This record gives sequence, C-alpha cells and structure tokens, in this order.
Amino acid sequence: MTNSENPEIGLRLRVGQIDTNYHDQGEGHPVLLIHGSGPGVTAWANWRLNIGPLAERARVLAPDMVGFGYTEAPPSVSYDLDTWVDHLIGFLDALSLPQVDLVGNSFGGGVSLAVASRHPDRVRRLVLMGSVGTSFPLTPGLDAVWGYEPSLQNMKGLLDVFAYDRKLVSDELAELRYRASIRPGVQERFGRMFSPGPRQRYIEALATPEEQLRTLQHETLVVHGREDQVIPLQNSIKLASLLPRAQLHVFPHCGHWTQIEWTATFNRLVGDFLAAP
Repeated sequence: MTNSENPEIGLRLRVGQIDTNYHDQGEGHPVLLIHGSGPGVTAWANWRLNIGPLAERARVLAPDMVGFGYTEAPPSVSYDLDTWVDHLIGFLDALSLPQVDLVGNSFGGGVSLAVASRHPDRVRRLVLMGSVGTSFPLTPGLDAVWGYEPSLQNMKGLLDVFAYDRKLVSDELAELRYRASIRPGVQERFGRMFSPGPRQRYIEALATPEEQLRTLQHETLVVHGREDQVIPLQNSIKLASLLPRAQLHVFPHCGHWTQIEWTATFNRLVGDFLAAP
C-alpha cells in the first residue's frame, strides 16, 4: 500500500513520540524489513523489488527508521542503537505484533541483531544481508557512504560503490537518489548519525558483543555479495560462525545490493527460509 504520487510514502503510525511511515502488504506471519543507512534511503527505495514477492507468503512490513525517509524526526532524538531498537519494539507494540521475522540490510542487520539479543522472544527468524553488527575495519566504501556530502557527482560515485553490475547505475537513478538526499532536513539528520569521524566508532556502536551473539538461538540466514565494497564478506563469514543456528549464502558477481542485483533468487531464498517448517 503506497501513495500513488510518491510510492515511498505508505501508512502512518504513531510510535511513542514518532510519527512513523511504513508499508504493509500481504497476510500471514509478519516479516519486518529493516533498510540500510545510505543517504536519502527509505524503506521503499531499499525493498521495492522484494515487498510484493515476499508478501505472497507472509505479511510484510517495512518502516522508515527514525532519522530516515518520511518518518518524523523529533529534534531531541538521539541517533543510536538504543533509539533504533526502542523504535522497532514500539512499532511492534503499536501493531500488537508479539513476534516477527526480521530481515535486516547492512545497518538494518545490526539493528536486527540488537533486537534479537535484547528482546529474543520478539523474534522468530533472522535474515542478515551485508550486515554490520560485529566489529570489522572501516572500509573505504562505508566511509564514503557515511561521509556523503550532497552532490549529483557524489551520488553517482556512491552508486558505483553499491552495485557490482554497472548497468543498474543509471543517471536517472542517481538523480532520483540525489534528490532524496537533499529533501529538507535529510542531510542534517544524516550528518548527526555518522559525523564527525573517525567513523570506525559507528561500526562499534552498532555491534552486539560477540558473547551475546553466541547465545542467540534464532534460525538465521546470512546473505552477502562476494564483491561487496561497503561491508566486507569476511564480516558475514564471522557472523555465520558466531551465530549457533546460522547458514551462509554468498552471491557471486554481486556488490552491496543483493536484493536488487539478484532479486528473483534473493526473494526465493528468503521466502523459502522464512516459510520452512
């Protein structure tokens, strides 16, 4: 369910003090999609190719996290892991959802792991896609994403970092995402999240301690693009080794956009994993 003039705008839900923009499609066990942290990102921009197919077998919800997209951003809010976890738990409470599956992309994977660690009964299964959530050395690609300064040229450069297949990176897409990054207040909020440097500290701030990861008993699918320049493949290998019930799937010839570069396979893989007995 989206706005016909702007598909990134969906439904509205009051979560505490935060007026939250979200998408809701399908029926069945609820699956919550948590987007990444790219400049100008929204849930719809991140998951537009996945919501419909996954909603054929489940109820799919995709919110704009506080500080991102079309969700309200109160001036006093602190952008940190506690805030994002509380926002998600409040979102579930507002919709009377006792338990969900979580699919987290990059930044969203780190938030998903924190939710599963702090509120294990609220999560059934986990899918982590090019995920943060444990310590790794800052890559030049991630430093460029979090250090983005708005310009069309900079956005084109970021899209080249995100995608392995350059055919996906058009001038039209760069223009669209650049315009999204300069909407009023967007860059101001983005700068508060990931500046100033050094940005290694933001990786650590999104991490769940390894001793806690080893205790998580959720069935977990870890997904990564082999040529990812933003989050190193080694990080997903590490997560898969730490999480007791994890399996790992690596997509070849794929950057940070597994859900876009391998759309049909990604949708089938995730759908089958979540629907399995």
